[in-house]
Amino acid sequence: EGQPIYLAVKGVVFDVTSGKEFYGKGAPYNALVGKDSTRGVAKMSLDPADLTHDITGLTEEELKSLDDIFNNVYKVKYPIVGYTSQRILNEDGSPNLDFKPEDQPHFNIKDEF
Repeated sequence: EGQPIYLAVKGVVFDVTSGKEFYGKGAPYNALVGKDSTRGVAKMSLDPADLTHDITGLTEEELKSLDDIFNNVYKVKYPIVGYTSQRILNEDGSPNLDFKPEDQPHFNIKDEF
């Protein structure tokens, strides 16, 4: 209680506290919280095996669903509070030079970095 509720999709960490009726303790989507649940969002699955950032083997339909939900739900409704290491680092730990902060009306790069 009283703590922010975070979840990550596509390596972007969102503060979903305003949606606590969906993501809070005992809520329907609480399983997505506290991790990068990209695969689960794409598959619309709460199976613990799907609550990962790994999108290997997803269908074109699942990838389209992921992009739609990412862009039209999470980016529109919830503030970005950070990024997972998979988003900002390469596998060898070096900085990902292609990393670009997300476009959002309330996203201010000077506040984020």
